[in-house]
Amino acid sequence: MKGIVNFTPGPAQLYFTVEDHVRAAFKEGIPSLSHRTGEFEIISKRATVGVKELLGIPSDFHVFFTSSATEIWERSIQNLVANKSLHFVNGAFSKKYFEIAVQLGKSPKKIEAPAGFGFSMDIPAEEGVELIALTHNETSTGVSLPMNFINQFRDQFPDALIAVDAVSSLPYPQFDFSKIDSLFFSVQKGFGLPAGLGVWIVNDRCIAKSEELLSKGLSIGSYHNLPSLLQYGKKNQTPETPNVVGIYLLGKVVDDFLRRGIHIIRKETEYKAAILYKALSSNGLTSPFVADPAHQSKTVIVAQSGEHTENIAKHLAAEGLQAGEGYGDKKVSQLRFANFPAHSKEQFEKLVDELEKIK
Repeated sequence: MKGIVNFTPGPAQLYFTVEDHVRAAFKEGIPSLSHRTGEFEIISKRATVGVKELLGIPSDFHVFFTSSATEIWERSIQNLVANKSLHFVNGAFSKKYFEIAVQLGKSPKKIEAPAGFGFSMDIPAEEGVELIALTHNETSTGVSLPMNFINQFRDQFPDALIAVDAVSSLPYPQFDFSKIDSLFFSVQKGFGLPAGLGVWIVNDRCIAKSEELLSKGLSIGSYHNLPSLLQYGKKNQTPETPNVVGIYLLGKVVDDFLRRGIHIIRKETEYKAAILYKALSSNGLTSPFVADPAHQSKTVIVAQSGEHTENIAKHLAAEGLQAGEGYGDKKVSQLRFANFPAHSKEQFEKLVDELEKIK
């Protein structure tokens, strides 16, 4: 796919520095580096400190590495829920988070919105909720939860932990960490890296909850339970042999983002989203699938393209622009466009120009 701009929402376009970092990793022997060495501890610490700086994570939060965000769905339910979680479901991925809680034998509840829509700010009271599970950016539909929606739960459910899946939105959004307890992502989307690494950010409330469940004789999982992750994380290590290259590359790309400036990344993300939404609304063949601007994702933009889907995709491909297919049953009627730091303003301007040509 060299020379092709990949707008698929994941695995997504690699950040332009990754190729050089991979070469350096092999030159330095990183792929065969033991995770019990001082060299790995330096790599792990570099990635952890960098992620904290980039995202503005407070000191009472911890950064742990897993195999994927999908694993974190499972680990978060195991470690943070004895019985009841409350899930906000408006697409395929938020639904899978709910289904994992069912599979683990919990008693989750869900509040569901149709695909393409967000949720009302008026949330009904629900007793005994231990975890609020929110998907900030629903990758299947391009719906994003506004920050004021996320931030309301701390007051409404003061005893519950608030977990946010930000897989396809970070590093763009700026979260208020006083309003959430757990945040997680995987690296193959907004961080422009090869797949195979999840990043789980938790505060001390989450650690305490997992220890409470463990003390009651409840299963909180095995090697990737929070007490184990914390024990090894204090030494900049991991419980198991991790994706050492992935952690190395994450640290390098986060350094690149820091040099570029998170404020610049955010402004460019907003500019690229604005010109693409405008093009989708004006070319006559497409429209944004998410009609309400308040719920339109800045990082996964979904076009309703109907019978024109195949022709639009072919036209873009001929110009070196690979659109993402619609998700699930929307495969033949929608196109999805990732808007990550790996995508330049110039690439988006070319995408918009090509969409305008096929009016």
